[in-house]
Amino acid sequence: MQALKLWVTRNRNSRGMCLSTLSLALMSLPTLLVTACGDRTPAAVHSEPLFVDVVRVRQADASLTGTWVGTLDGFVNVQIQPHVSGYLVSQNYHEGSPVAKDQVLFEIDPRPFQAAVDEAEAQLKQAKGQLAQAQSQQSLAQINLKRDTPLAQARAVSQSQLENEKQQAEQADAAVVAADAAVSAADASLTNAKLNLEFTRVCSLVDGVAGQAMTQVGNLVGPDSLLTSVSRLNPIKVYFSISDTEYLDLVDRTHDTGGDLLSGHSTLPLTLTLANGTVWPYKGHIAFVDRQMNQQTGAIRLAASFPNPDNLLRPGQFGRVTAETEIRQNAILVPQMTVEDLQGTKQVYVAGPDNLVHIVDVTLGPEAGNDWIITSGLSRDQLVITSNVQKLRDGAPIHAREISEQAAIETSSPTGAR
Repeated sequence: MQALKLWVTRNRNSRGMCLSTLSLALMSLPTLLVTACGDRTPAAVHSEPLFVDVVRVRQADASLTGTWVGTLDGFVNVQIQPHVSGYLVSQNYHEGSPVAKDQVLFEIDPRPFQAAVDEAEAQLKQAKGQLAQAQSQQSLAQINLKRDTPLAQARAVSQSQLENEKQQAEQADAAVVAADAAVSAADASLTNAKLNLEFTRVCSLVDGVAGQAMTQVGNLVGPDSLLTSVSRLNPIKVYFSISDTEYLDLVDRTHDTGGDLLSGHSTLPLTLTLANGTVWPYKGHIAFVDRQMNQQTGAIRLAASFPNPDNLLRPGQFGRVTAETEIRQNAILVPQMTVEDLQGTKQVYVAGPDNLVHIVDVTLGPEAGNDWIITSGLSRDQLVITSNVQKLRDGAPIHAREISEQAAIETSSPTGAR
């Protein structure tokens, strides 16, 4: 019983203390709220302005370009194969070196072909001797016939003798024709034998750079053997494919510059960027347009021609071909690094005349160099912020310093819309 009284007393005291503590907290809550609000409001009002760099929105004619991946190839590629069969006895060029047209690259053992020439010459000589003999007999038969014809008319010789002489004359004529044909055949055989002998010296058909030898000295080669390849590298071709829409834009742009894309007389300059990012110093032009569009890919193949005076560019390399496809008149332009991507919404931070930040949603057009074309959301001469964007909030105070677009690019990483 005594324990029960003690428990009731303790709980009554604890509840009283809890109620007292709760009452005190409730009485202090307005003071805390007022103090907290009072501390927060001055911080927002009196926060220090942030220093930022700004670039002025430009309005100008923008050049739109198309870029395509291309494969380099020789302007002319020739496979060097022998015309005759035989054993390779020498290689007369250095692999990868420039060669001239008609320069001897390989030699095949000429001895069998020289023997064939000697034999053809002997046959021709024999045929000419037979022709001379036939011509001599023909002359004799004509003399006999001419002499006995009036004698037969005078009945000094028999008619049968005259007929025999006529027959002999005809046979002599036929023998001459046959001997002459034999001479022509022997002469043709000699010409062919000399040509085969000449073919033992395998020459380059064009000026260019000779590739790796595909066979070694001592091997038996024939007309089906590939010895090497020679490519004319100056100028060099770059093959690339473009879409149907890009093709039509390129045709229109070529017409604007006074050229004709379809006939290969395009005056539109092309730029080649190599695999290491180096821009080739020589401009190119369209040299070839394929006859049809690829229905599976929806693209058409083109070839560009670029000067290659030092033969630095080689077939098989890759590069990016860039061409101006359109001029957008009076476009609104901002540097690409000023555009932010917030869950698919493109935004820019604008420095207002009130020295406050204003976040503006924009609609992007195509790229124009290091700029974006803005189709809606901005107007000319507005100031877009290029620095400290991550620290800014809408309505934050700022100190703006206007810089050039080039300076903004140099002090930032132009990765486009982030």
